[in-house]
Amino acid sequence: MAIVTLDHFARCVGEGFEVDMGTGLLVFTLTEARPLPERGFAEMVRAPFSLLFRSASKVLLPQQIYRLRNATLGILDIFLVPVARDKDGIIYQAIFN
Repeated sequence: MAIVTLDHFARCVGEGFEVDMGTGLLVFTLTEARPLPERGFAEMVRAPFSLLFRSASKVLLPQQIYRLRNATLGILDIFLVPVARDKDGIIYQAIFN
């Protein structure tokens, strides 16, 4: 896939994205895909957007690029940042601009 857009991910909200951790798979669930303000930059390749993924694991992963596999979108390398923790796990965010 050349360039991903909000539309690609919006169809996948609620779906799992598998991460091979070497010792097993960790599944992130895409919980939100929303647009971000465009800020008026000329000739943007795509409109900016944000993704939120939830991990049920209690283990906090560092911010870095992860290779995610999804049944709909295939394999994607996405920079994820942990942004919140609650009783159900950890929320990670990806920003595309």
